[in-house]
Amino acid sequence: MSDAVVASRKPFYKELKAGRSYLWCACGRSRRQPFCDGRSHEGTAFEPVQYDCKTDGEEVLFCGCKQSATAPFCDGAHSNLPGGYADEAVHDLPWAESDAAGIRALDGHCYVIEAAATQTDRACAWWCRTVVSREMGAQHMAQFYAELASGESPILASSAGDVVLWIMAGQGTVEISGLTFGITRNLGIYVRAGEAFRFTQQGKERLVAYISACPATDALTEFDAMPANFDVQWPDRTVGVDESQRHDMGPRYFQMLVDKSIGSITATQFVGHIPLSKAEIHRHLYEEALIILSGEGVIWNDSKRARVHPGDVIFFPRKHRHSLQCVDPDGMDVVGLIHPGDNPGINY
Repeated sequence: MSDAVVASRKPFYKELKAGRSYLWCACGRSRRQPFCDGRSHEGTAFEPVQYDCKTDGEEVLFCGCKQSATAPFCDGAHSNLPGGYADEAVHDLPWAESDAAGIRALDGHCYVIEAAATQTDRACAWWCRTVVSREMGAQHMAQFYAELASGESPILASSAGDVVLWIMAGQGTVEISGLTFGITRNLGIYVRAGEAFRFTQQGKERLVAYISACPATDALTEFDAMPANFDVQWPDRTVGVDESQRHDMGPRYFQMLVDKSIGSITATQFVGHIPLSKAEIHRHLYEEALIILSGEGVIWNDSKRARVHPGDVIFFPRKHRHSLQCVDPDGMDVVGLIHPGDNPGINY
């Protein structure tokens, strides 16, 4: 009896109490899932895993498939089991229509926004618009969409914490608190808390960037002069797309970009691919802003659905039930920012 039994295809959501110890079932045979019942593992090679809770009300996802490499917690391994990322049937739900600001409102605070919808003066060298904010329903992140036609952007920072950038189009440089990096499309960039950044556009194409601030802030701060406080303990700040770094998630896959490996502790940026499919409805313990890079799709909530196109941003609140469907035969490419969280493959 050397193999663990898959007790559940999805993890178990639990709210824990400080000072209590929890024995997670590793064998999958317990009748008290996800916890050990004290006897079902006898005669197997498995022992329960103890977790001591230190924070009252801590929210966790205990692994149900018993395949996790981060036991006792889920790491998304259930998505790679047979039927682990099952397609869900399509239902007839009302379509969310776009308002004048390019927003298609779904259930609760979930929405799709056409990032460039309100830009009217393309002669302007620098243009920036808020696409995710506390006012729009976010609690843990903010996101801004920016275009630079020529020259330099303002010197910007987040007074709240870290900044994560995604270069959607164009090329040039980004200066981070005195150190300059070359940039081009499909590049993730990390700016640490306390640092500032400034774009310089080069070439014929506009520089287009999505700027995420974690935790949430109402607006970016503009500086008169660039501070010289680059954190040299973390010299690597740009991450490009690398097919060799992909992680499978059922028929989908993703690659980490900005994460703990370059110093980002609570915010994680990733790039992913979704084939022609519709995932079953699920939710996450983190907030997420998902940028559609290519392909067409539909985002589903419990009572509404909305079409999504390249350039759109989808905002998902924590614990919000949703499903993203790709309707494009060539698939859909996305880049996402989750906070607080470090693994976009975990869902329940």
